[in-house]
Amino acid sequence: MQLLHYNLDNEARTELLGYLVAVQLIARARTGQWLETAHVCESVLLWLSANGGNCSARERSDLSRLSVDVAERFLELPPFDDEARLFQMILALTRLDYRNTDAKKILAVCGECITHRYGSGQS
Repeated sequence: MQLLHYNLDNEARTELLGYLVAVQLIARARTGQWLETAHVCESVLLWLSANGGNCSARERSDLSRLSVDVAERFLELPPFDDEARLFQMILALTRLDYRNTDAKKILAVCGECITHRYGSGQS
C-alpha cells in the first residue's frame, strides 16, 4: 500500500476553503441551514479528488469548520444571500470562477484566514 503525502499549500487551502464557503452559502440561501457534516465531508473529498489534493483528516475537519465561520461573515451582504447569484461563482462541480467578483471577495477573506491560521509559509 502506497501512502500519499499531504500536499496542500496555502494557495490550495485558500481555494478549498473558498469552495467550501461558496457551497455553505448556497446551502444557506437554499434551505436556511448550513450543510450537514456529511455533505461538507463529501464536498471536501470531491474537491481534493478533482484537484489532486491530499490532507489529513484533522485538516479536512478544521477547514470544514472554518468554512461556516467564514461564510457567516458574508451573510449580511446582499449578493451572498441570492442562490442564483451564488451559483454563478461556480464553474464546475468543484471549481470557483476566479474572475467572478463575489468569488474574489470570498477568496480574499479565505486567504487572510489561511495565512492567520497556517502562517505565511506554504506547508
